[in-house]
Amino acid sequence: MTDEHPPADTSLPAPETVAAVRAFNRFHTRFAGVLQPSYMDSGMGVTAARLLYEIAQAEAGVLASSLREHMGLDAGHASRIIAGFEKRGWIARGRGSDARQRPIALTPEGRAAFAAIDARTRADTAARVAGLDQGQQDDLVAALGQVRALLGDPIHSERDWSIRPFRIGDLALVASRQARLYETEYGWGRAMEVMQGEITTAFLRDFKPGREQAWIAERDGAMLGAVLLADAGDDVGQLRLLHVERAARGLGIGRALVDQCIGFARNAGYRAMMLWTQNVLTHARHLYESVGFTLSAQETHSLFGNEMMGERWILSLH
Repeated sequence: MTDEHPPADTSLPAPETVAAVRAFNRFHTRFAGVLQPSYMDSGMGVTAARLLYEIAQAEAGVLASSLREHMGLDAGHASRIIAGFEKRGWIARGRGSDARQRPIALTPEGRAAFAAIDARTRADTAARVAGLDQGQQDDLVAALGQVRALLGDPIHSERDWSIRPFRIGDLALVASRQARLYETEYGWGRAMEVMQGEITTAFLRDFKPGREQAWIAERDGAMLGAVLLADAGDDVGQLRLLHVERAARGLGIGRALVDQCIGFARNAGYRAMMLWTQNVLTHARHLYESVGFTLSAQETHSLFGNEMMGERWILSLH
């Protein structure tokens, strides 16, 4: 089963969802010291410290207007903070047609001030998570990445995500995520969940190194999508379980995962690739056609409740 899925539902969230986000915000403002008058004993509030951080990330300088837009700051508030930095000798302005177009960059004094605050922040964060073992740290990184993706932290380009081979625990999550996505978007229910579990279990149990592989697309530990290539026999590789998370659609992740499969299949010596999908999964069908798959067979079935048209697609690798 494969697809990148249609656009996400935009209906109003459940009250418990709103309550959970607010509870997390209250926790995080306390955890991050946002409520303290001086962030990390720097003599600055958290907004000024964050603004200093953003200037430090721009080696070649950055416009004040870009900083305000990126951080969502009031223009007057940002201007007062920047003026304070300039008074301390922490920033210098480059050349430009007017003051608004002169990029801001840290001076050596400003970079030293930033380095001190950054070191204290790193040490404080490290101390707060020091009690977590490696597995818990991995879970934390993935959960925080998922929160960022779900709440709209934009993925700007391919540099913001990567593709890696699967690791222990990945395929159980792939099956879970896809079952939930198909239930939410198509209502395919328990039968789909059973199928996803059977596919991933068989793949792991009978895994053939060098002939089979699975890949995970991720950002900061959060899964953005996945795909499997399984040995279907007769020198045919089968593309299975392609999906892309809602928050990551439209970025070319699905195409990159499919390309990864095709490249692996060629290197493994398969003569062809096949896949099974549904005619309602239009996004996936367009993707497969764009990389050279052709429709080879159709059959009506009711595996997931309602009657639909299953399709088999084939791609010659010679």
